[in-house]
Amino acid sequence: MKHTLFKIIALFFIAYSGAQNIDISGNVQDATGLPIPGANIIIKDSNRGTTTDFDGNFTLSGVTNGTTISVSFIGYITKDIVITNNYKLNILLKEDLAMLDEVVVVGYGTQKKKDVTGAVSIINAATLEDLKPIDAAQALQGTSAGVSVTSPSGSPGGNFNILIRGVSSNGDNGPLVIIDGYAGDLNSINPSDIETFSVLKDAQAAIYGIQGANGVVLVTTKSGKKNSAAKINYDAYTGIQETTRELPYLNATEYALILNESYAANGQALPYPDVSGLGTGTDWQSELFEQAPITSHNLSVTGGGEKSTYYFGGSVLEQDGIIASDKSNFNRANAKIKLGFDLSEKLKFTTSANYFNNNRKTIGENALGTPLFNALNYAPTYSLDQQDTSGFLGNEVINPLSQIANTYNEYSGNSIEGTFQLEYEAFEGFKVTSRIGLKSYDDKSKTFAPIVQYGSGKVFNNDRSSVTQTQNTNNSYTWDTFATYNKLFNDKHNTTFTLGTSAQRFWGDNLSGTGFDVQNNSWEFADISLANGLSEAKSTSSYIYDSRLSSYFGRIQYDYDSKYLLSAMVRRDGSSDFAPNNRIDYFYSATAGWKISDEAFLKDSDVINFLKLRASYGTLGNNVGDDLYRALLSGEATYVLDGSLVTGTASGRVPNADASWETAEKLDIGLDINLFNNQLEIVADYFIEDRNDLLIENFPISGILGGGAPGAGLPTVNAGTTRNKGLELFLNYKNSVSDDFSYGLSYNVTKIDGEVTAVSNGNISEGGSFSVGQPAIARMEVGQPIGYFYGLKTNGIFQNQAEVDAHPSQSGLGTAASPGDIRFVDVNGDGEITLDDRTNIGKAQADYIMGLNFSFNYKNFDFSAYMYAELGKETVRNYERDQPNVNRLSLYLDRWTGEGTSNSVPRATVGATSNKLFSDFYVEDSSFLRMQNIQLGYSLPNAVTEKLGISKFRIYTKVNNAFTLTKYRGYDPAATNGDAIGGGIDYGFYPISRQFILGLNLSI
Repeated sequence: MKHTLFKIIALFFIAYSGAQNIDISGNVQDATGLPIPGANIIIKDSNRGTTTDFDGNFTLSGVTNGTTISVSFIGYITKDIVITNNYKLNILLKEDLAMLDEVVVVGYGTQKKKDVTGAVSIINAATLEDLKPIDAAQALQGTSAGVSVTSPSGSPGGNFNILIRGVSSNGDNGPLVIIDGYAGDLNSINPSDIETFSVLKDAQAAIYGIQGANGVVLVTTKSGKKNSAAKINYDAYTGIQETTRELPYLNATEYALILNESYAANGQALPYPDVSGLGTGTDWQSELFEQAPITSHNLSVTGGGEKSTYYFGGSVLEQDGIIASDKSNFNRANAKIKLGFDLSEKLKFTTSANYFNNNRKTIGENALGTPLFNALNYAPTYSLDQQDTSGFLGNEVINPLSQIANTYNEYSGNSIEGTFQLEYEAFEGFKVTSRIGLKSYDDKSKTFAPIVQYGSGKVFNNDRSSVTQTQNTNNSYTWDTFATYNKLFNDKHNTTFTLGTSAQRFWGDNLSGTGFDVQNNSWEFADISLANGLSEAKSTSSYIYDSRLSSYFGRIQYDYDSKYLLSAMVRRDGSSDFAPNNRIDYFYSATAGWKISDEAFLKDSDVINFLKLRASYGTLGNNVGDDLYRALLSGEATYVLDGSLVTGTASGRVPNADASWETAEKLDIGLDINLFNNQLEIVADYFIEDRNDLLIENFPISGILGGGAPGAGLPTVNAGTTRNKGLELFLNYKNSVSDDFSYGLSYNVTKIDGEVTAVSNGNISEGGSFSVGQPAIARMEVGQPIGYFYGLKTNGIFQNQAEVDAHPSQSGLGTAASPGDIRFVDVNGDGEITLDDRTNIGKAQADYIMGLNFSFNYKNFDFSAYMYAELGKETVRNYERDQPNVNRLSLYLDRWTGEGTSNSVPRATVGATSNKLFSDFYVEDSSFLRMQNIQLGYSLPNAVTEKLGISKFRIYTKVNNAFTLTKYRGYDPAATNGDAIGGGIDYGFYPISRQFILGLNLSI
């Protein structure tokens, strides 16, 4: 009995001791010793858990002895640990290569990164977390080799231009964007909802046929994880924005003195006989620029059960402009849902939806006559409310504050987009996927032009009020169905076959109308229904569009012994945009790779962990045509009907039934290397692209076909070829110095050379404008880069009459030269200077683009810095108005005033000269290095967050667009409208703001 009682008591104490609660702590690292921040520590069969901090540390209290905890992180094998004591745990997670390398990089499927044979860049959620971009496209700037991101405007809600490996086409050069399988736009999704970007840069994108020539950006949005408790994340930030600079312009006294000198040089009376009381006058830039707020809130809930996953996200962004914030602002709201269900062991269903709403107000920007352009040119001797009533400053320069006060517009848009996907695994290795992606975007805008008078003869004067209202509807769907079969033969031959079809449709309509004589000349009454005035000209317009694409594609992927890799793909596309005999085409590509590090002579290397040689070659398309084969009634004509002249329509652009898409022929040779226990990653690529059958607008034809009629135009013809070639290098190094300190450093650089190699009949396409009345200044011509600047080359300033007499005559430019004038180069050597001496004086596209990014973690502190640079590019300074009395840059303080005084800036005069003709005097080196993001954060230790009942609490401060190092005099050396021919011309770009941000990351 005593023995039995003793056994019962012993078992009781054993059971009690096994069930007691203990506190555990530990550290989670990868194979290289680097801490893994954000790893999940979950008590199995419960909703309790925590996450590791930035040093990989965690604490978890109240854990029952004998309980199993599950340690997991994306890209690593989940590890289960049975708790038997309360000692500190040192946990090592191994990379799950099947997860780490499974990225959407090949289209219509996944592939392990180590097996990828194309040129691919990946940007993950951690980078997005550091950058917190307003527009998702900004996350690609400086983080991906071969990718440049520029903006035509820094105004709130402005778009971004993305180029992958430079400009190859004279038309559209933007990449195809695929979001969770459907064709979308980066500006409609919340950057916080994005998990990864994959950028396809070479022939591997041929699986997308006529849409892949400019590269493909694949976006994967966030989703929940199975068997994980609900996790709530709240991210918010607020900040102040300001301009990064004000241009150095003349103050009132300097302006008056130079103006006096200009008039005296031409023998005219001085406009400012007494300058003693002028002082500095009005600084119009300071009056325009202001500090403006920006605020963002993001909330998400994510988790999953045994057979389901979910992700819910919502965000609101409010951004005011740094110029006229009440007339220049942007509000965006997003709602995101993504669900996944295992309907059975073989059938899976996934759906996602994104709602996007934006409201925007703008002022005129990036063109002649905008408020910022007028602020630079308006005289500093005028007071804030003073109008140039006499026309002293010319007919195109007005008071910018008055212009803003008379600016009224609003824009709003709503979009719903998403996917529905079914995946069925018929048997092992064979899957069929059917997915439909839908997008619908509706917007409307209203612009009011009040009755206003700015002064005598001003082009902005408006004698009659009007309101213009526009509505657009844009719809699209992408329906893909494809089957994938994977099979390993004889343990050596691994094969994957993909066969599928795709159908796409893009359709929509537009309706626009203008009403006149708005009641009370007021924005409050600005509506067509209240405007009863009529116009002799047609005041309404509309259009519809409907474009369809039907495709079939196939791909074979093969590797032998996981060392020798081959892939081949073909796609057949049929597009409704072209005539029936030109609608069908085939695109092919082949890629290959050799994992040298798996060979016996390198397999046991302590230095080289991974080494792969790869190559790709193939053809892709660029669908930039739209109804080029049809004759449209877009022209103008006047008819006689019943004895009266009646305005009507006529044939527009001359059609071209032979038009088809452009074709890109791409070759890439690359090398991927991992060294020193995978601490250093190196990716190098050499690439060549020949873009054939470029569609050239206004191609010369016989005048009898009617291309010169009002509203008509010459046809668009496939008649050009370009070649881009270059090198890419990406370096990424990470190191853990101690348990408390780790850091990472990455650098990428791309060298690009572009050239037009052929144009039928030697035709030259032109674009871009400078000042008023001068010829186009950008060209597409054989032997030159696309869009190079075409103008006069200078060689200093004439110092005396003897130099003028000894130089070829410049009177062929319209005016004979005098001492102090710009000396132009006789390029063609014919003994006189004329417009025939124009030549290449610069280009908008950079020779080098690069990014340098640095980060470190010290205990609970984290720091990151992102830099971006473009070298070997030029920008045209076109924000100076060609009028004698406007204000000027302070560089004219260094003007020529007599022999030997200046050899770079011409004399001041209101007399006729050739100094205002487009030349390299107005073309500036716009190479730059920009510190685009600096961020410092602090996270509460896990011991503290555990007591607070949360898993993460981090505060941070950052500066966006901190500073820019450049010689360029304008606001933004990176700004461009994105045109292939005519880009890089600065009309006074609305500058990108510097932002001082304070933010919070909270997870529960």
